[in-house]
Amino acid sequence: MPELAPLCQAPDPEIRSPKIVFPAGAVDCHAHVCGPASAFPYANERIYTPPDATLTQYNALLAMLGIGRAVLVQPSVYGSDNRAMLAALNSHPQKFRGVAVLDIDPQKISDAQLEQLHATGVRGLRCNIVDVADKSAGLPIQALTALAQRIAPFGWHLELLMHVNEYPDLDKTFANFPVDLVFGHFGYSHAKHGISDQGFIGLLNLMKDQKAWVKMTGPYRICDGDLPYADMRPFNDAVIVANPKQLIWGSDWPHVMVKKHMPHDADLCELLGSWVSDESLRKAILVDNPCMLYDFPT
Repeated sequence: MPELAPLCQAPDPEIRSPKIVFPAGAVDCHAHVCGPASAFPYANERIYTPPDATLTQYNALLAMLGIGRAVLVQPSVYGSDNRAMLAALNSHPQKFRGVAVLDIDPQKISDAQLEQLHATGVRGLRCNIVDVADKSAGLPIQALTALAQRIAPFGWHLELLMHVNEYPDLDKTFANFPVDLVFGHFGYSHAKHGISDQGFIGLLNLMKDQKAWVKMTGPYRICDGDLPYADMRPFNDAVIVANPKQLIWGSDWPHVMVKKHMPHDADLCELLGSWVSDESLRKAILVDNPCMLYDFPT
């Protein structure tokens, strides 16, 4: 194991269903399949090592939570080796969609490769500029734009894992972007920066213009406290006010690189219920919006 790849703690193994019942057709829009490492080895250049979090374990989690469909997002530990995620998509083509990672240079991606990924259920590409060894490169906007132009004919989106507070001109930077953008973890701006931060305001502006979607995921990653993550409630309310039609939710299972108390997924479901008390709005976030973004049948 590389020195810079510490072992993560495993997700909470307790078998416990949430008290809240999600609507039929609900989608967990952010989860990762990791391993088994014996079949799908992790990249040597990774910055963390997850415990195996297999498709079998994830299917059991979905059953426990009462969620019928999901979007599997390529984790950084695999780089652009999408085999584990694609194997999961192939095993349940009606149940799963995927967000892949490819070389950011569009010249290294063939049309046949994109066509095959689309046929397998991939509906977007992910660019992670947070969990990388060299963070000095910043936002590769020209490369992202060229990549977006390649995936636009497929109706895909580009998912960005980035700290929006580090980009005060976010809305101007992406004003004319060729495809929809999806921002993970409420824009990944720590609660200490507040909802008046210019980068977060830029994200809200992109949502209002229907150019960006926000994943209501990982509140534990961007605040200092434990459940109920009270410092994140203003962010939740702000994105709802900005545009509830551009919101989706995800468990973020298996919660890699969590260094505080490991959340239980049932509690995260109930947290959504307490933050989004209106049932029709919850249905939009859990069913209607992800069906549109990820091309699930309604």
